[in-house]
Amino acid sequence: MDPISPLVLALHNQGRPRVWSLVITIFGDAVQHRGGRIATLRMQKLLGRIGIEPGAMRTALSRLAGDGWVVRDRAGRNTYYQLSPLGKAEFQPAAQQVYAPPRRNDNHAWTLAIGDTRPAGAIRVGTNAYLLRKDSGQSLPDHLCLTGTLDSFPPKFAARAIAADHHAALLALHDDIDNLNAPGLSPLDAMAARILLIHRWRRIVLRFPEIPRQLLPESLPPCDIRARVAGAYADLLPASEQWLDQSGPDMQPMPAPDPAFHRRFQP
Repeated sequence: MDPISPLVLALHNQGRPRVWSLVITIFGDAVQHRGGRIATLRMQKLLGRIGIEPGAMRTALSRLAGDGWVVRDRAGRNTYYQLSPLGKAEFQPAAQQVYAPPRRNDNHAWTLAIGDTRPAGAIRVGTNAYLLRKDSGQSLPDHLCLTGTLDSFPPKFAARAIAADHHAALLALHDDIDNLNAPGLSPLDAMAARILLIHRWRRIVLRFPEIPRQLLPESLPPCDIRARVAGAYADLLPASEQWLDQSGPDMQPMPAPDPAFHRRFQP
């Protein structure tokens, strides 16, 4: 049995994959800490393991190049891609969100903001009423704001705090992690599983507010999902990084990881 088939099927069962988005995930997770440049053949092998055809990869890279996100160069018979200055500028703030460490303490102050617009990263708890962490650093001059500790959070408010598509995405992420068997994976399988894990996590983090476990509805597992992702990621690292070290026909090992890589998900 294919050890990563549940994750691959989960990706394809959501509809036609956005290959350009998968490519950006690969750059952010597997390329930037390894010199920032990847051979087309290596990317093709990785995407092929996820069920993406070479033609779809070429189309995605051409689109990204046309939009100014990646640049291409050649060395001998090999073609390489790397993020452009625009791509790198977009990558850094996104990476800070994706690989931020789990919070050690959920007991902190909240701001209840009441206004016509939803503040960035805020949790909706009612009509024009939003919760956000006091330490969010946002200035909200157009909102009525009250700050203090959260004494209670009844289930009916938890149900309002998460949109249906956010709820479904979190359930799918939990399913992916449940289906991982990191110790038994080959280097390529571990790398493919790592990309699928981070791809789903990246789309959640960059699209939805992060909801602490004590504010989750009862229909979701009562755990810190960021901590769970961090644990699964750590399990996949040894074997997946081996694949980036491997060589093959017309494929050289990638450069050694930079020091910042080892700080992912770390406080």
